[in-house]
Amino acid sequence: MTADTDLIKLYSARILGLAADIPHLGRLDHPDATVTWRSPLCGSTVTVDVVVADGKLVELGQDVKACALGQAAAAVAGQAAVGATLAQVQTARDQLKAMLKGKGPVPDAPFDGFEVLTPAAEYKNRHASILLSIEAIAEAMQQTQTQEAAQNI
Repeated sequence: MTADTDLIKLYSARILGLAADIPHLGRLDHPDATVTWRSPLCGSTVTVDVVVADGKLVELGQDVKACALGQAAAAVAGQAAVGATLAQVQTARDQLKAMLKGKGPVPDAPFDGFEVLTPAAEYKNRHASILLSIEAIAEAMQQTQTQEAAQNI
């Protein structure tokens, strides 16, 4: 099989479908935190706005300027993250990294939709774009926790 054929298989109909239907697309008017992540390799960028209440993500906004794989990952993250705790998002991020490196299974539910991206493990140059959204969500949620702790001092 040629590299071109493998790459075409990577961009499956399922991945392209996710990329075309990213939930929580757009920015929030009054977020608790905003974080932008950029892949230096390809220039893909994701900005997320979050609102966290009682330790859970209750509102999410995403501005996604990425390849189809980054968009598909943002779709999976956007579907799964609302209602999740920071610990759940961090675990999903770490599991996704391990999955992409071929050293771990698909992330736990509700983040198991990342399974669609298992073929991307062979394409290391795509990993950064795939991780953008989940990294940004984790960082933004961490910021809200840090801000809350500072207010309680």
